[in-house]
Amino acid sequence: MTTATTRTTAAAKGSVGTAHTRVEGYEKVTGAARYAGEIPFADLAHGWLALSTVARGRIRSIDTEPVLRMPGVLTVLHHGNAPRLDTDYVGMLGVPPDPTCAVFQNDRVAHLGWPVALVVAETSEQAREAAESLVVHYEQEPHDVAFDAGRPDAYAVDGHMPAVARKGDLEAELAASAVVLDAEYTTPEEHHSMMEPHAATALWDGGRLEVIDSNQGATWVVDELTRLFSLDPGSVRVRSEHVGGGFGSKGVRAHQVAAVMAATALQRPVRVVMTRRQMFSLTGYRSPTIQRVRLGADADGRLRALEHSAVNLTSTVHEFVEHTAAPARVMYDADAHHTTNHVVRLDVPTPTWMRAPGEAPGSFALESALDELAEKCRLDPIELRLRNEPERGPVSGLPFSGRNLPACFREGARRFGWAERDPRPGLRRDGRWLIGTGTAAASFAAGAAPSTAVATAEADGTFTVRIAAADIGTGARTALTLIAADALGVPPGRVQVRVGDSDFGPAMIAGGSMGTRSWGWAVSVAARELRERLTLGADIPPEGITVRSDTTEAIAGLTKKERHSFGAQFAEVAVDIATGEVRVRRMLGIFAAGRIVNPLTARSQLVGGMTWGISMALHEEAVRDRGTGGLYAADLAGYHVATHADVPCVEADWVEDSDPDDPVGIKGIGEVGIVGAAAAIANAVWHATGVRHRSLPIRPDRVLQAVTGAPNA
Repeated sequence: MTTATTRTTAAAKGSVGTAHTRVEGYEKVTGAARYAGEIPFADLAHGWLALSTVARGRIRSIDTEPVLRMPGVLTVLHHGNAPRLDTDYVGMLGVPPDPTCAVFQNDRVAHLGWPVALVVAETSEQAREAAESLVVHYEQEPHDVAFDAGRPDAYAVDGHMPAVARKGDLEAELAASAVVLDAEYTTPEEHHSMMEPHAATALWDGGRLEVIDSNQGATWVVDELTRLFSLDPGSVRVRSEHVGGGFGSKGVRAHQVAAVMAATALQRPVRVVMTRRQMFSLTGYRSPTIQRVRLGADADGRLRALEHSAVNLTSTVHEFVEHTAAPARVMYDADAHHTTNHVVRLDVPTPTWMRAPGEAPGSFALESALDELAEKCRLDPIELRLRNEPERGPVSGLPFSGRNLPACFREGARRFGWAERDPRPGLRRDGRWLIGTGTAAASFAAGAAPSTAVATAEADGTFTVRIAAADIGTGARTALTLIAADALGVPPGRVQVRVGDSDFGPAMIAGGSMGTRSWGWAVSVAARELRERLTLGADIPPEGITVRSDTTEAIAGLTKKERHSFGAQFAEVAVDIATGEVRVRRMLGIFAAGRIVNPLTARSQLVGGMTWGISMALHEEAVRDRGTGGLYAADLAGYHVATHADVPCVEADWVEDSDPDDPVGIKGIGEVGIVGAAAAIANAVWHATGVRHRSLPIRPDRVLQAVTGAPNA
């Protein structure tokens, strides 16, 4: 046995706050890191989902016999033979299950691309051929996918926040305002389009269900599967060691449930991997939005009235609300302050969380409107925002845990050269290009959720930390290594962090910019307690010394405050009004996002969000065909995203910031980078051309229509 006191000498310098390459980087670049669809299993069968070809109706019959006679086909699961699932529950995230995931439970078809069967065969190729040969007979019904302004069937829905928040007399304050703005803004349907498709393998081992998956939280998936299949939580294990992106999409989906059904029926491992086209129907998306913003201000720019009302679509089988009006409840106060979120039920797939849900589309409208108000008030856009900085939460009335937004604007303006900007639009030229600059504010909630972690002092002097975190490409595994190393007082090289296994205990999902903060809290508590035990001179037995933490009580005891990360976005664009081409030349984002654990991966997260803002502003748009109910070109050839040629110099940095209530000082950086980015670009396009664009994306045809005076499409 060894003595612990010789093994916990503090590192010469704290690891948190210094740049570290990813601890799993070598495995990823050499291909040694295995993703969900790559892990080999003996006797593995393959499932392929068959999806509906009608947008609404009922399944009359399925011709399974010809398919069952095809080479290698093992079974066809459908509503006539699939096990019954329990959907009468509210899950870990406080919402009931989406029936899209509870597959094959009845003969109803809720949208084009609805799962109607799973064909399982010996090989993936055999399963695909058989699934594409499966004939399904439908009783088709008229469908409705038209998402338009002014629909009378829109209604308010509470989600994780109230649908409606109102104070003051809006109409009276608007009437008393010296300057009034009333504008409508729209954003299109957008898709996650992460690199790794959804994949899951299910198998039974010794009476226990194992699911090897690509997800954003093993605890989340276990919770949903045990409830759906009425299983004991201890009888299900979910593993997800490496994930190639999620962005909100990788929760419980049809493929995991179908894989479990098939593995149960065949008593052998079954893998189901979605195609890119299937993902456009089955894995969620950001709903299109229609937003109205009304602002009233005194002549000096002080807001008297603020109204932000938003509508998004949802499916006929599940309510999902995109809290698009949420940013206004945090960013700006007014004597009259009204915000509402409404939904319309249509025959479409259910939307879901997508990077910065609510804030990404909502900030486009709100920050574009603030820019328009600044023009009307003849104020600098930054000055207008600073004049309307609230001291407390505009709706909640709670104090802010920290609000360093003014510092972000000051530092960003200095580095971007904002003081040299001529506020008049359409004056700067560079050859055929009109040049403009724009800015916008950003915010995203900085929450924390209960998690558990296990820290072990090994006999060889190293330390192992286990937590059911999900590293979806953010660098969470590395950040947790640094947090643990500092809490233990050792170099990072002596710490191994293992993630993505539900057997490690309950933990928060990778979502809502809450992952690293929630996990880091649990890891730091476990590591510090372990260090205290070792400091007492305890001997380390061969099996090591283990400490488990649970932050449930500590997080429940947090003082209620407005907790957010903030940022200031700056963009410079070039616009060719002869071709309609818009090019972003440079972007700068300055953020106040708590203590930055790993500057290297943090900067990647922020730059990635800003890059997505370019994509949102200029490219991304899924268009639904009202005739079929489906999307035009549901693939990455038809759904355009920003590529290397579209991404200029993008810089991200931060100001000193911390949350004193967090043991590490963390807030969150996963989503704030996209917030406000599209608005900054749209505001820059106005500064270049003198024409406002209130609908995204800012396509070349829309630029041409705007400069010629034709109506926008």
